[in-house]
This record gives sequence, C-alpha cells and structure tokens, in this order.
Amino acid sequence: MSEYREHDKNNISVGLVQKQYLTFAQPPEEMKLESGAKLGPVTLAYETYGRLNNRKDNVVMVFHALSGNSHAAGYYSENDKGPGWWDNMVGPGKGIDTDRYFVVCSNIIGSCGDSTGPSSINPKKNRPYALDFPLFTISDIVRAQKVLIDYLGIKKLLCLVGGSIGGMQAMEWAVLYPEMVKSVIPIASTCKRSALSIGLSEAQRQAIMADPNWNQGNYYKKDLPEKGLALARMIGHISYLSEDSMQRKFGRRLQDSKTFKYEISPDFEVENYLHHQGKKFVDRFDANSYLYITKASDYFDFGEQKGEGSLTKAFSRASAKFLVISFSSDWLYPTAQSKEMVRAMKKAGRDVSFCEIETDFGHDSFLLAQNQLTKLISGFINRIYNGSPNAI
Repeated sequence: MSEYREHDKNNISVGLVQKQYLTFAQPPEEMKLESGAKLGPVTLAYETYGRLNNRKDNVVMVFHALSGNSHAAGYYSENDKGPGWWDNMVGPGKGIDTDRYFVVCSNIIGSCGDSTGPSSINPKKNRPYALDFPLFTISDIVRAQKVLIDYLGIKKLLCLVGGSIGGMQAMEWAVLYPEMVKSVIPIASTCKRSALSIGLSEAQRQAIMADPNWNQGNYYKKDLPEKGLALARMIGHISYLSEDSMQRKFGRRLQDSKTFKYEISPDFEVENYLHHQGKKFVDRFDANSYLYITKASDYFDFGEQKGEGSLTKAFSRASAKFLVISFSSDWLYPTAQSKEMVRAMKKAGRDVSFCEIETDFGHDSFLLAQNQLTKLISGFINRIYNGSPNAI
C-alpha cells in the first residue's frame, strides 16, 4: 500500500490502492454452479488493504452489497472524487483497522465491477454473455471467493463482515467452511428474504425488462435500458431509506417554486432526489447484473438450504462466533429477522452477541459513519484477535 492520505481533517485513508484480478476455472475445468450449469473462465476483481502478518491470522474479509464492488477503501488516483464505498470503516485506526488487519474485498461473480458477469465476453460466442450467463446463488458467490482465498495462501479467516447480501455471504462462508472462519458480523441482513422483499425485487426487475432498449438483455454496444434501470434503482433506493429520514430530509418541500406546477413532472424535492439517484446509477451499473444479483438474493434461504428447513441445524454447522447487528428503522430486513437468526444461533450453541442500533437512516445505515457501529465492529474484531493464542 502507498502512504496514507488525509482526505479530510478527521479521516485518514489507506491511500492509493490497486485493483487486482484472479482468473480460474479455465475450460474444461469450469466452475459448476448450484443450478448445474458451468461457468468458466471466471475472473474475480479484488483489493487488499493492510499487511498480511507472518502467521496469516489477521485476515478480515469484507463483503459488498447488491451494487457494491471490490473498491471498499482508498483511492485509485490522486484525482479521484471520492474513496471506496466503506472508506469510513476500513482504514488505519478505523473500525476495521488496516494498521492491524489484512482486509480482502472481492467483487462478486455476476456483477459488473470487473468480475465475470453478464456484460463479460462469452468465450464460446465472442460477445457479451447477456442472458446466456447462468443464474447463480449466494453459495456460488462464496465458492468463487474461496478460490481467491486459497490463491492468497490464507487458511484461517479472523472475521467476515458484510451488510445486506454481504451478510448473507458471511453466513454462507461460516457453514460451508467452518474450519476456516473464526468470527462473523452480519449487518442489516437476513436468513431469507420475505415476500415483501422478493416483491420489491421483482418490481425492479420488471422495470428493467419493460424498457424497450433492454432487448432481452442484448443491449451491449447499443442504446442502454437507462430508463428501466433508473426506475429500478429508484424503487430500490426507497427501500434502503426510512419514512423518518425521508420526512426529515425532504418533507413535502417543493423543488423550484412555492406552488404546484400542475404538470405531470417532478414538483417535490423527494421526486428530484430519486430521479438523481436513478440517473447517477445508470452511469456505473449494468442492468443485467442487477437482474441476476437480485435473483440470487431472492433464492437465499439459509435454513432451508443449509439446515434441511431448520435455521438451528444450519447454524449448528458453523463454529464461528457471531455479532449480529440490525437497525431500528430498517424495514427491508427488519430487526425481527435478525432476532430470528440470533435465536437459532443460540439454540445451535453458537457464541453470539446482538445489537440493534437506534437510527432513522434505514437499511443503508451500515454504509454511514456511525460511532456506535464503528465501536461495535472494532471492539468485536479486536476481542476475537486478542483472544487468539497467537495474538500479537
């Protein structure tokens, strides 16, 4: 890593970072997915921060949510407008302290952050996969990450941390590779999506597929389904917020005047905000990846898939210690769902701590700089590491 860089008066960054790549599953040794389909070659984009110690026992894996990527912290150049998506948490002296821990973050398969996904070239047809890309699951995502960890020569993982579908990945790791995982922090996550969550996902997918430019997924090098993807993001973004935060931020304030325009166009500040979020999103994300990743999260049913219908049986396969964190205003994955997983962990004999953080920022709270969240994560990881017989 380069020298640390201060990007504001109170926040020290890991500095300049570099995206790295691992390609594996070359034909005829393709990766077999849960669906039975095969995928290969597979490229994972990833970044690392901090230093791996001689014992290789200071590794923290960070998992991104739906639209995230491997760029969790730092800057690619001195001219970057902003740092990685969790720079407020990952860095020297921060919640996940890169002065002490070696942090790994990879972009999931199926995404568009330089890992293999629908926008990647299908070597069999020499054009983007589009809908020829096979459907995948959270388990498939994790098994691809395992190849990366093996490549890095890491045998033990001190802690796995992720919000939303990142939390799903962390829990999946804990039962697929229990001998490797020492501790897990699922944040604002769930063991299975509710009918409401699945319904919201389907509404977003239909918004994309209703765009005439979507063209059955074959829009690459053509006009993109920008309106459909922007609408999907608008729907999704509402689910990440809360009523109180939206009321505080926007209320019923008008955007440009003191009276209604009496036109079918945005009048309210909240309308313009959502349009801005949608427009900004289409510049950085692939519509097909959005379809695939939301579907993968809908498929996730931890108890059914890992415990024969029992969450307790699923968590009995793990050996890690858990810290489960929820947010009081998260209505996408509400606290009740976190408490359900905590009860199952306790019944399974797992060592588990739980905290609901009072906040009105909704589901997206895990991405924001909050002292309580930072202290919880930092304190938990430090206790796990200091409790190791091989600790510094």
